[in-house]
Amino acid sequence: MDTRAFDFTVIGGIIGDLLAYLDVTLVVALISIALGSLLGMALAGVKIAGSSWAKGLVNIYTYVMRCTPSIVLLFIVFYGLPVLVRGLFNYSINDMHRAVFAIITFALLFGAYISEVFRAAYQAVSRGQYEAAVSIGIKPWQAVWHVILPQAARIALPNFGNSVINLLKEGSLAYTIGLIDMLGRGNMIIAQHYGAYGIETYLACILIYWLLTVLLEAAFNKLELHFSKGTAMKAEKSQTAWFRWHWRGGEKHGLEY
Repeated sequence: MDTRAFDFTVIGGIIGDLLAYLDVTLVVALISIALGSLLGMALAGVKIAGSSWAKGLVNIYTYVMRCTPSIVLLFIVFYGLPVLVRGLFNYSINDMHRAVFAIITFALLFGAYISEVFRAAYQAVSRGQYEAAVSIGIKPWQAVWHVILPQAARIALPNFGNSVINLLKEGSLAYTIGLIDMLGRGNMIIAQHYGAYGIETYLACILIYWLLTVLLEAAFNKLELHFSKGTAMKAEKSQTAWFRWHWRGGEKHGLEY
C-alpha cells in the first residue's frame, strides 16, 4: 500500500508536462465546436422553416442526442462507425486517427444542443422587425442577415458560451478511446509512477481546465459587452429621457418625451 505523502511541489512539473499535450485537447474542441455549430445552424433552420416531417426527424435526433451520455456515444462512434463503414462501403477506417472519432462524437452532440439555442434565439426576435425591414424595400434575405441574425446572435451568445465550456470539459473523455490528449497524458504519468502522484496529476488537470474556463468566460463576457453596446446606449437614453419627462411633470401636463 502506497503511504507516500502528498507533494504539492510536484504539481508544477506535471503542469508543464500536461501543457505539451494541450494542443490536442484544443484542436479536438475547436474543430468539434466549428462543425457542431454548422450542424446546429442547419438543424435550427429545419426546426424553424422545415416541413412537418423534417421537423419531426430533427426533433427526434435532438432528443436522442440530448438523452445519450457523451461517453456512450463516443464508444458507439469509435467501435460502431468502422463496422458500419465496412458493411456499407467495404472500406476500413480502423487506422483513422482517434481524434477524428472524438471530433465526430462531440460535433454530433454539440450540434444537437446548440440547435435549440439557435432556434430559441431566432424566435425571440420580434417578427415585426423583419416585416418592417421588408416593407421599406429591403430584400428578405438581407432583412434576415442584417436585422434578425445580429440580434439573435446577441441573445444566443451566453448559452453558446456555456455550451462551449461544457464541450471543452467533456472533451477530456477522449482519453477513454486511447487519444493522448492532456488527460490521457495525465493517466500515462500516473501509470509510469505505478499509481503514484495520482492526486497531484488530477489537481494539475483541474488547474489547467480552470484557467481555460476563466479565459473563455472573459472572452465571451467581452463579446456580450460588444454586442450589447447599442442596446445599453438605447436603454440609457430612454432612461435619461424618462427622468427629464418626469421632472417636467409630464403626467400632469400630458407631455411626451
